[in-house]
Amino acid sequence: MARSVRGIEELVAAEIGRRGGEVVATGHREVRFVAPRAAGRATVASLATVDDVFVLVADVEGIGRSRADLPRLAAAVAAADLDAALAVRVGCGGPPGAAVDVSASFLGRRSFTRYDVEDAVGAALAARLDLPYHSRRGGGRPPEGGLSWRVTLVDDRASVAVRVGARPLHRRPWKVASVPGTLHPPLAAAMVALAGVGRGDVVLDPCCGAGTLAIEAARAGAVAVGADLDPAAVAASVRNGRASGVRWLRADAGALPVADGSVRRVLLNPPWGRRVAPAGVLARRPGRLGREVRRVLGPGGTAVALVPDGAAPEVAGLRVERRVPVALAGSRLALLLLR
Repeated sequence: MARSVRGIEELVAAEIGRRGGEVVATGHREVRFVAPRAAGRATVASLATVDDVFVLVADVEGIGRSRADLPRLAAAVAAADLDAALAVRVGCGGPPGAAVDVSASFLGRRSFTRYDVEDAVGAALAARLDLPYHSRRGGGRPPEGGLSWRVTLVDDRASVAVRVGARPLHRRPWKVASVPGTLHPPLAAAMVALAGVGRGDVVLDPCCGAGTLAIEAARAGAVAVGADLDPAAVAASVRNGRASGVRWLRADAGALPVADGSVRRVLLNPPWGRRVAPAGVLARRPGRLGREVRRVLGPGGTAVALVPDGAAPEVAGLRVERRVPVALAGSRLALLLLR
């Protein structure tokens, strides 16, 4: 069970299919799939667009909105085939865990809190596995390296699953530096996929921030260039991208030192004026960004931009071919595929 940013579930399902997985169902922030047994570990570990991957243990039906439903959920979890799920986890590269922690979420109003769900399921799992349970109630953060479980309640069904890895997939080990407005790596990977980035493509991010988009493009096989006017952003990009092969430039996105028609794809998370204000040429003439994107793109080139939902791009000579609404950290956004 892959968990994702809301809105990119179809892009996640497409990536799973490209990597040999069989997609079973797609829902709210969730894609269920079967990984090929021989390549399960590689398939799961290489997924770039997902926030995290879990082995599904059980779907428990009939869990309503009352606190009285929680003991039945806990009993169902205790009776589930945990050994089979943990064996799949190990087969996909999951390390052994010395403790249990649980994260829960649900849609709609209930007479219990997420912590009530976590503690009920966590106590049942700890007793069954003979391991200590670490509660998140009161802001407690579980120690690293435990067996992390996920409970999701939608309507009257509770899905229970165990994380494959020791840490969520969205926590990229290379991302050691950040700047305001830095991009969530799986969303950046979704932009790379939506743009159709292929091996050897020349890809430009003219507002690179901490370098996430350019690095994800390089991981997909592109020849990537990242540029930013802010020296702190360029320094963060250099730190994050040491092993990526990305070329970094300190440059104004409104006057790029890039030749006409020399780029195959442009990936763009422009300054919206919220966390990051436009600077340089864009502070005076915001329309120059679109003109520069069009100028550097070669024939048949595409761009993908992340913008506030409903925003109209100022990109003369490019048409919006696809709009993908997404929700991230309380913000309503959209990915625009421009051709």
